[in-house]
Amino acid sequence: MVYAVVRAGGRQEKVSVGTIVVLDRQAAKVGETLELPAVLLVDGDAVTTDADKLAKVTVTAEVLGEERGPKIVIQKFKNKTGYKKRQGHRQDLTRVKVTGIK
Repeated sequence: MVYAVVRAGGRQEKVSVGTIVVLDRQAAKVGETLELPAVLLVDGDAVTTDADKLAKVTVTAEVLGEERGPKIVIQKFKNKTGYKKRQGHRQDLTRVKVTGIK
């Protein structure tokens, strides 16, 4: 079993070949390939965490599409002052499929 932990935006994701992952928006069109930086590589019993060895590891992923996340409602309220504020947000996301770990 080969898998890697990659850095994707502000998060880390555990991926293997064929895994579909939703990342923060990437500057790539549908069908293009991305390279994701590896933080950890597990190949059977061998675990690689050395930065020099991980620099040679390439995790490639194909962009499947763009989407938007769920709506988040932000509400602020202060008692007895008449202050209340309501704001919404939807994050732009990119869905990718991991095609190779070398």
